Amino acid sequence: MSESKSSISHGQSYQEIGEFWDAHDLGDFWEQTEPAEFEVDIKAERMYYAVEANLAKMLHVLAEQRGVSAETLLNLWVQEKMAQEMVAR
Repeated sequence: MSESKSSISHGQSYQEIGEFWDAHDLGDFWEQTEPAEFEVDIKAERMYYAVEANLAKMLHVLAEQRGVSAETLLNLWVQEKMAQEMVAR
């Protein structure tokens, strides 16, 4: 972190700043804050594929049992299968 910038926590590292905010509430320091403006350009690329209704239901059940979203579970399975295919080549 730059020494020319100050913060409410006066931490010298992200860890020190994190530890400070773990122990303090922003509401207690609100008057010391300043508005900030920034742009975020997130371009998540997604493609959608049709999945049979019965497969989708089973996927949701299994994902819920594992504590993840159906999307996450499906992506993990596709990655595993693709890795196996690449090794087989």
